Amino acid sequence: MSQHPFERALSVSAEQVEFELRFSPSIGWLEFWLNPRRLRGSDFLMRWSQGVWSEERIMQAINVQPDFFALPYGPSGVAPDSGVREFELYFERLEEAGLGKVKRPDLLIFRRVDKTHITQIVSDLGGVTELPFTKETDARMQELLSFALIAVECENSLWKARQMPDYNAPLKPQKRLAGRLGLKQKPVLPTVIIKEEDRLPLLVWQTQNKIPIHVWQVFYDIAFGLALDEAERLLSEGFILPTVQTFQAPGGATTKKSIYFFYHHYAYALGEASEEPKLIAASITDKNGHILPYVKFEGGRMLLGEEALKVLTHAAEAKNYRI
Repeated sequence: MSQHPFERALSVSAEQVEFELRFSPSIGWLEFWLNPRRLRGSDFLMRWSQGVWSEERIMQAINVQPDFFALPYGPSGVAPDSGVREFELYFERLEEAGLGKVKRPDLLIFRRVDKTHITQIVSDLGGVTELPFTKETDARMQELLSFALIAVECENSLWKARQMPDYNAPLKPQKRLAGRLGLKQKPVLPTVIIKEEDRLPLLVWQTQNKIPIHVWQVFYDIAFGLALDEAERLLSEGFILPTVQTFQAPGGATTKKSIYFFYHHYAYALGEASEEPKLIAASITDKNGHILPYVKFEGGRMLLGEEALKVLTHAAEAKNYRI
C-alpha cells in the first residue's frame, strides 16, 4: 500500500525510534490527533523539526560562501517550516495536484555569480514554494536546472557523531562481504543513509537532468557527504549490503523497507558545527485541547569544509564554469 507523501516524509525507522527514545518516559497520548492526519507521538514531531533544522544548517553553510548559494527545490525542502500543520497542508495540496509521488532532491546549488538570474527565474515561476508544482518539462524549469552544479538530498541524525562507539574504527576484512573491508554487523557509527525507495527515483532524476546528486547527512556536531554515483559503486562492488528495517508512519501504518548505511569512511567531510544548537522545549495543541510536547533543535551554525568546497568547485569545472 502506497503511503501519503506527508507520511512518507515523516516516516521513522521503528528501530531508530526504539533506540533513541528507549530512555524516555511512556507517552500517554500516542493516539494524538492532528486533524486530519494522526501523529503518534513526540518522535514524529521531533523528526519534522529535526529535518527542518538540518536543511537550514546546510542552507546557512552554503549561503555564507562567496562563490556558491543554495536553493530549496524538492517538496520537503520548500514546504513551510512554521509548523507541522502547515507542512501537512502543503503535502495535501501536492497530492491533490497529482504530484505527491514525484521525487526531487531537496536542494540545488549554484554559482553565486548566477544568483540574480536564478532569482528572476524562480520569481517568474511563483517563488520556491511553487517549484514542486511546476513540471520539469517547463522551459523555465529547464533553464533553472541548466545552471545547477549539484543537487542535494538532505538526511539527518540525532547523534553526536564523534561520540559514537565505532567512529573512525578501522575497516577490516569481513566474511559476509566476501573478504572486503568493512565493520562488524550493526556497528554504531556515523553513516550516510539512502533508502531503496529513494535510490532508484534519484538515479532516474540524475540521469534525466544530468545533474550529479549528493546525499548530505547532518549530525549534531559534524556532517558528511556522499555522491550518489559513489554510493552506487559501493553497492555494485559489494562493500555495502541492504538492511531491512520497519518504518512507522504518523498514521500508525508500518512497512518494511531496504535501507543502506554507508560508513562515514566512504564519505567526504561536509562540515562541522561552529556553534552548537540548543535543545528547546516545544509543544502543539490539537483541536480538542490535547497538548503534545516535544524537543526541537534551534540555532547553531555549520562551517562548510574544504572537501565539500572542492566537490562544488569540481562540479563547476565539469560544466566549464569558472569559480
